[in-house]
Amino acid sequence: VYGGGAPEVEVARLLRDYSQKVGGKEALAIDAFANALEIIPKTLAENAGMDAIDIIVELRARHEKEDGKWVGVDVYEGKTADMKKRGVVEPLRMKLQAIKSASEAAIMILRIDDVIAAAKKEISPPKKEEGEETTAGEED
Repeated sequence: VYGGGAPEVEVARLLRDYSQKVGGKEALAIDAFANALEIIPKTLAENAGMDAIDIIVELRARHEKEDGKWVGVDVYEGKTADMKKRGVVEPLRMKLQAIKSASEAAIMILRIDDVIAAAKKEISPPKKEEGEETTAGEED
């Protein structure tokens, strides 16, 4: 696939369009995933000494246009450019595996967080009402 974060920005754009159709909490999750994908071009821009916010805004605008599908971060020129025309490519398998691994890690963290939250609810002892006496063997 073409590089420079172009595929990530394009997929993020498509996900945002889809989230508008879904609505509700699912839309929020889809938008969060779209934002996460844009970390790739943002990091490329930051590492190249570029203003990452300006680059992301420009990438989003260019991807809205018909000819913007392959626009990404050109770290050599310090601007956005068509990665197809520049011949910038990345291995698809590596990119897919990275996204899959990151998604699985996020899911695992969320599951662990759910387990911890549930455990905290179970562990908390019931509150004693005022004037209630303790039974033998219990301490205050």
